[in-house]
Amino acid sequence: MPSPSAPSGSAAARTWDFDAQQAGAPPAGFSFGRTGGGAVGKWVIKTEAGAPSGTNVLAQVDADATSSRFPVAVADEPTLRDLRASVKCRAVSGKVDQACGLVFRYLDENNYYITRANALEGNVRLYHVKDGRRTQIASWSGAVAGNWHELQVGAREDRIQVHWDGSQIIDATDRTFTAPGKVGVWTKADSVTYFDDLTIMPL
Repeated sequence: MPSPSAPSGSAAARTWDFDAQQAGAPPAGFSFGRTGGGAVGKWVIKTEAGAPSGTNVLAQVDADATSSRFPVAVADEPTLRDLRASVKCRAVSGKVDQACGLVFRYLDENNYYITRANALEGNVRLYHVKDGRRTQIASWSGAVAGNWHELQVGAREDRIQVHWDGSQIIDATDRTFTAPGKVGVWTKADSVTYFDDLTIMPL
């Protein structure tokens, strides 16, 4: 079993299943930010029956309903430009939003790409966030609500592809961010969201 501060897997691919980490504590090896207003967010390891793997998940549990609030938790390493990343997520609750997202080429809390699923809206969207302002690149509508789902993104140079539960739903190009950045997970407003099996692979 890996140490609490290290992901499992080879140098080519890393997976965080959070099972070696302490329940009730913030995840080791991650840093936190918040785009917009409201509370920063509370990211903790939570024991959850029915988790996709093992018993622990990463949870964002602060339900501050500020609509322009986007909490982020990013892995401290690796830093990549061309990559494939995936995460399993479950939108647990939220009246304003029920969202789970993947950030990549993350430079800081105000500059990154984000693909996110929203269970209340029934869509998955791709955005860039530049200087704190979110701009939509592409969108897909379909079944998002329910228990656990898998969100995956692949980025190579200016091409970005998004998969939802194994099916490709977005194929877009954008050159807003061309430098390497970090990878992490994201929520919005009052979303209480669980994450598991965050995997990052260089391309």
